[in-house]
Amino acid sequence: MAYATHRKARFDYEILSTLEAGIELFGHEVPSVRAGQVTLEGSYVIVRGGEAYLTNASIKPYQMKNTPEDYDPMRVRRLLLNKSQISEIADATDRDGLTVVPISMYNKGKVVKVELGIARGKKKGDKRETMKRRESDREIRREMK
Repeated sequence: MAYATHRKARFDYEILSTLEAGIELFGHEVPSVRAGQVTLEGSYVIVRGGEAYLTNASIKPYQMKNTPEDYDPMRVRRLLLNKSQISEIADATDRDGLTVVPISMYNKGKVVKVELGIARGKKKGDKRETMKRRESDREIRREMK
């Protein structure tokens, strides 16, 4: 079950490969994630000091009165990856035009995971092509019914 998805990720980016990562959350953030109060739009992954971090992802407080006063919903969160995955992400971000974006946040057992995509941004013409293909698929499905 996906708690949150970055709905425009596959529209705005051409996903070249995907990775699964754990995410380091505060205890009061977990119920908020499970309630679906997560926004992944506009977020991305950076590598600093040999560790990967998810930036610009917003996790709203689950209960305003029970969260710490200094809680920042847009804080940078550490991703739990092994060294080979971190080096793969670092190599991808070093190349021109590639970025790492979160695609979805979901549970695996009792653990919250993030699906990351190594992606290349689409140009305007590519997006138009995607929209045309989607529209033609809809028309074909309508005719089949």
